[in-house]
Amino acid sequence: MLMKKLHFLLFFILLSACNSSEISTTYYLIRHAEKDRTVQTNSDPNLNSQGLLRADMWAKYFDSIALDAVYASNYKRTLQTATPTAVNKGVAVQVYDTNSMYDALFQKATLGKTVLIVGHSNTTPAFVNLILAQEKYQSMNDNDNSSVYIVTIKGAKKISQILRIP
Repeated sequence: MLMKKLHFLLFFILLSACNSSEISTTYYLIRHAEKDRTVQTNSDPNLNSQGLLRADMWAKYFDSIALDAVYASNYKRTLQTATPTAVNKGVAVQVYDTNSMYDALFQKATLGKTVLIVGHSNTTPAFVNLILAQEKYQSMNDNDNSSVYIVTIKGAKKISQILRIP
């Protein structure tokens, strides 16, 4: 718990060191919640019961965070993870293409906003790396459904961190 508080403190100290007159964009990136693994041949499974509970938990986590937009890849499990948060925020889930993540159109659409992006164990860290313009993060463990990557861009400064939410 102390490490979590220190991470938050460090994140906000670094964030406040940025020039306050510059546009600030913040991305929260998560992996979809637990999926149904009972049918091995299903390439687009729904969330299982634990995943549905986690999707609701994410909605509670983001309750106090002002989100301007919610994005998800076009899979049932990511859309089901994103939907409770989007409903709470009164926004529609927008679908992004995992083959053109963080392209110029996405950057323009999200500039100056606070955005949730729901992806997969491989696309979530890859998306973060594209935002940071560096290979900082590797694919997530297949059982990691509780990490949130937070990336803030203010001018030329980019700050990132990972938090584990129980």
